[in-house]
Amino acid sequence: MNNIKRFEVGKTYATCSIGNTDCIIAAKILRRTAATVTVEMVRGGICGDKVRTFRISKGLTAFIGAEAIKPWGTYSMAPTISADRAA
Repeated sequence: MNNIKRFEVGKTYATCSIGNTDCIIAAKILRRTAATVTVEMVRGGICGDKVRTFRISKGLTAFIGAEAIKPWGTYSMAPTISADRAA
């Protein structure tokens, strides 16, 4: 677990929607704890939310080797922002 890439405060991370690569979802890390990150949604926020707190997904983190969050919720094709995708 020591080799896990972690979210860093002040950095922006991004991904794209699996159904539309022109739809970019980006989040700037404002603060973090061991289990959560508070982000400002730079692009792709839902319902006008600009600042939100997300729980870091333990399962995804272990699978991909980098901390990960799902800013649009959990569903089959939900976009995932991970710490190895700095914008």
